[in-house]
Amino acid sequence: MCYETSQLAEKIYREAVRLGADPDEIDRLKLKWDQLSAEHSGYYHTSGFQHPKLAILHSKENKIELDLSIWGLIPHWVKEEEQAQQIWNRTINARGETIFDKPSFRQAASIGRCILPLDGFFEHHQNNGKAFPYYITAANKERILIGAIKDSWTNRATGEIIDSFSIVTTPGNELLSEIHNNPKLEGPRMPLIINEGDSKQWLTGNQKEADALIRANHQLELEAHTVQRLKGKSYLGNCPEVRKEHSYSELNDGHTLFD
Repeated sequence: MCYETSQLAEKIYREAVRLGADPDEIDRLKLKWDQLSAEHSGYYHTSGFQHPKLAILHSKENKIELDLSIWGLIPHWVKEEEQAQQIWNRTINARGETIFDKPSFRQAASIGRCILPLDGFFEHHQNNGKAFPYYITAANKERILIGAIKDSWTNRATGEIIDSFSIVTTPGNELLSEIHNNPKLEGPRMPLIINEGDSKQWLTGNQKEADALIRANHQLELEAHTVQRLKGKSYLGNCPEVRKEHSYSELNDGHTLFD
């Protein structure tokens, strides 16, 4: 789940205010964003399997820091580029229940927790053997603060340092339990949504404090609507229209998913 997302990064530095940054930090982050923006496109839609660079916020020396990071975590202990290529399609998401135990995520979960601010994210609903994409946003129109974990890997052949991250997931809340009904999974999932007041605890808390936040978010009200297909001939691409509501006759049988 949560392999596709929506981020307009020019707004990112504003989220630092919500995370408790002071005015000096905000000014510094604005300058940082000016430097990073040439490396980053604003995404109305992107897939984790494309491994885009997204803007993340993390804590460094008790200050909020902004960096670009590749979606699909490469653990620091990976030795060769071939192994890195093999692993990062499997680390787009990280199940929150096991991040402190699995070798791929253990260090990142302990010292690399970060927040990914998103306009929204996409999930698919299964109906009669077909998958229908939904776009999910916060009802209050605020950007969603997604809990993530990051790591840095050094390519020994080239010396290049690659920063990458995984989105942490939890069991689905009421809305996602309706939408995310993939029969191949044990149950519905959703991204770890961090409430604004819990951001410091996620970024700087100890393992027990961070682990306490890994649960379905029932506090933030979410909204969802179906959108045009996200692949194939009808895919609209990375443009504003990809997030607009689109109706499917197969789902319009006199009631809606959320009746």
